[in-house]
Amino acid sequence: MKDMFTCDEKRMGDKIATFSKFGDAGHGGITRYSLSPEAHQARDEFVRRMKAIGATIETDDMANMYATLEGSEKGLKRIVMASHCDSVKNGGNYDGILGVMSAMEVLETVAANKIPHRHPLTAMIWTNEEGSLYPPAMMSSGVITGHFDKAEMLKSKSILDPTKTFGQALDASPYKGEEKNRLNANNYMAMFETHIEQGPILEDNGNEVGVVTCVLGMFNYRIKFFGQADHAGTTPMPKRQDALFAAAKALCYLHEEIDKLGDKDLVYTTGEIVCHPCVHTVIPDMIDFSIDVRHEDPKVLAKVLDIVKSLDGKVIEKCKCKVEKAWARDTVYYDKELVGYVKESVDELGYSNQYINSGAGHDAQFVSEMIPTTMIFAPSKDGHSHCEPEFTSVELCTKAASVMLNAVLKADRK
Repeated sequence: MKDMFTCDEKRMGDKIATFSKFGDAGHGGITRYSLSPEAHQARDEFVRRMKAIGATIETDDMANMYATLEGSEKGLKRIVMASHCDSVKNGGNYDGILGVMSAMEVLETVAANKIPHRHPLTAMIWTNEEGSLYPPAMMSSGVITGHFDKAEMLKSKSILDPTKTFGQALDASPYKGEEKNRLNANNYMAMFETHIEQGPILEDNGNEVGVVTCVLGMFNYRIKFFGQADHAGTTPMPKRQDALFAAAKALCYLHEEIDKLGDKDLVYTTGEIVCHPCVHTVIPDMIDFSIDVRHEDPKVLAKVLDIVKSLDGKVIEKCKCKVEKAWARDTVYYDKELVGYVKESVDELGYSNQYINSGAGHDAQFVSEMIPTTMIFAPSKDGHSHCEPEFTSVELCTKAASVMLNAVLKADRK
């Protein structure tokens, strides 16, 4: 393993143990909303550890944080390693924060071993990736890359207290900085993000590292049924216009027809259902449910969309259906050269690995439109994520960080 470096497992374990205290939910996981006191504790720890190795700390107008070790050659663009420290409610100790800890570990390894590097190397924390307190998800990366309007994002209301906004939380944060410090194409040459897989594929295949090639394309549609509300105890079954019964039949139809496509890589989910009036003594007169569909190939997505749209205008159990688009995105492919550096690094380190796509969204997908970007996955135990059983061993976390370290050094030589 000539010129290959590895990160420190003991140091990584200490970071995992420390950061898991910030927002500890008491059941093995965390609740650490963006810009909350718990998130600020995590940011304080980030600053403490990064200052200890001589990194320069900067923040931008969205409270994104940057810790930078200067390179040996002046005027070169930065290489950034970034993820987020906020979580969903009762989430795990690895989603997002592993990428931050891995970026810190890379800088700590570079500093401890005096590893030469030409470019400045930056560890970064994105603000409000989850959007779990202030929607939408990937808010800051969306603002910086032009997907979201900042003024509108500042108006985002807290899901816990609609009298409070993201803008108010941002103004109150000690980490709100200046717009000039934002990640941008003029000052940054590449971004790497290490993350847990959030699924079972790596573990099922016995692989230690995932070399991420893309973020899957997807669409989200709303399917609505309109019936007639009547008394649950006095309306004979043949006379009912039960919107929930109609929606249930439609959902079974979708599963049957989509499954006929026989594509093992296709995933689809109904995760949200709105029922009106949602009273146990009243026949539902309106049902609104979501259908989330994800696949790399747009042709496959188009086939599924045809099936979904085939419900529009249909009458099922005397209830009319309406199909509406919520949003969609194309597959985002990561930079081939950076993906190559990751693959070379993991092979040279001797870790078992595979190419893999990301079914979940990440800040990296927005950033990829601005600068070359890629991701590295660590396995998730039993595929669990966004829940308290979420777990990745210290060994595997450290291996993922080591892959990123060496991939960054390869990019640095460019």
